[in-house]
Amino acid sequence: MNFDRLLPQILDLAALDKKALDAVAMATAKLSFYDWLVVSCAGSTEPLANILRDFIASEGGAAIATVTGETKKYPARAAALVNGAISHALDYDDTHFAYVGHPSVAIFPAALAAAEEVGASAGDVCQAFLLGAEASCRIGMVLGRRHYDAGFHQTATAGCFGATVAVALLYGMERSALSAALGLASTRASGLKSQFGTMGKPYNAGIAAANAIEACGLARRGFTSAVDGLGGPQGFVPAHHPQHDSSEAILPDGSETSFMFADVRHKLHACCHGAHAMIEGLRNLVAAHDITAQNLAALSIRVNPRWLKVCDIKAPRTGLEVKFSYVFLAAMVLHHIDTAAYQSYDDSICGNAGLIATASKITVIGDEAISDGAVNVSADTQTGVRHTTDFDLMDPIDLSVLGPRLVAKASVLIGPARAEKIWESMDDLDSMPAAQMAGCLQPLQSA
Repeated sequence: MNFDRLLPQILDLAALDKKALDAVAMATAKLSFYDWLVVSCAGSTEPLANILRDFIASEGGAAIATVTGETKKYPARAAALVNGAISHALDYDDTHFAYVGHPSVAIFPAALAAAEEVGASAGDVCQAFLLGAEASCRIGMVLGRRHYDAGFHQTATAGCFGATVAVALLYGMERSALSAALGLASTRASGLKSQFGTMGKPYNAGIAAANAIEACGLARRGFTSAVDGLGGPQGFVPAHHPQHDSSEAILPDGSETSFMFADVRHKLHACCHGAHAMIEGLRNLVAAHDITAQNLAALSIRVNPRWLKVCDIKAPRTGLEVKFSYVFLAAMVLHHIDTAAYQSYDDSICGNAGLIATASKITVIGDEAISDGAVNVSADTQTGVRHTTDFDLMDPIDLSVLGPRLVAKASVLIGPARAEKIWESMDDLDSMPAAQMAGCLQPLQSA
């Protein structure tokens, strides 16, 4: 294994001039910021949010950064921890399938806290986020599926390094200091998939964000670390089951300025992201051919076999399990139940006789010829007509279409008025202080 080029590549990426930032990737990053603010607000009343806020209140500290659902400010590291966990509490944030990680929930909490600390703008937050997210993507690609399958949560492992890059940029750290910070992050980065289904999963995101604040805070004060704790001998990457034997795989198209982050996908349905292609494809089929639960005779869903281990619960017993059930999610679409509303996934839905009957008409088939993000949906009607469609979640989506869909999602999660208010704020990112934008996270009566 040889990862000698990994650290220099990440340092070069962090040093890119703002003018070199890909315009589409930058616009996508701003949409991710909006989406992150929304899911953070929506998660602010979750049980883990109360526990975490109580915990940091017991420790106190300097009033520097905003905490979601709180009027008081706290130290940057504490804010990053809490905001990272809260924003991932609903598991409704963006996903990058190239490394199977959630970029926003590890990086924005750290970047926003650092920006509040130094008085940066909301636009600075987005620029730092983009470079940090790109670093996460590239490091995550080297770690790859082998790292993920070994049990590591890439959101937190690769995400910690991306968050460190973002924080270092906002702190104005030089190359040598960033190198030291990445070295310190290498010995702090952690997160296990064994925590999935518990408060530990979103906590992983919070840990990644807090680690970045800590690593940069120490490095900018002169704290030293291994020369290359990221890719050097016994560094993080070689020690954590990487998929690749060198770091050359991380340079997309051989270009430093070609941004992998632009392929991030935003959740538009409150369920497992692996089921989103099926929902979108079925929605298109229903709209095109007026297919209903009543006139449906049979429905087949063909997906990549890897998803059968994740999203194919045949008879869900809880609302959470419904989120991982192709047949029930398809039935919800056919019964016009809003899959974007997390309130739709109440435990009582499992006993809905109509959904159970419709689900019994649905077959899920694994097909190696279908890519990870794609699906083939075929519907037979009672009249004997078959309608078929394909949908690939990785096909490019027009940002002018994505924006309104994210606002629609936000309206369901936090109400139309609050969703629109945050959306309107996005026009002023470059001139708006990060602290003012962070006010969106405070309780409504204080925002």
